Amino acid sequence: MVGFVVSKAVGNAVTRNRVKRRLRAVVQGHLPEMPREVRIVVRALPPSGGLTFAELEGDLLGALRTAGRRRGSR
Repeated sequence: MVGFVVSKAVGNAVTRNRVKRRLRAVVQGHLPEMPREVRIVVRALPPSGGLTFAELEGDLLGALRTAGRRRGSR
């Protein structure tokens, strides 16, 4: 399960919705790789409104890799 938090600091409604759609698309493509029992909340920071899809994907996948390493070290 993945949830998204995209505040008004990211931009106007059009920008926020574009960021949410892109984040959902990235997660959808990588959902089979994620453990089913994991719950993830993604908070989009203000600079994410100006990123391309590829940049947003790279940032999100990097964050997920980092979270996976931290989860594995417990």
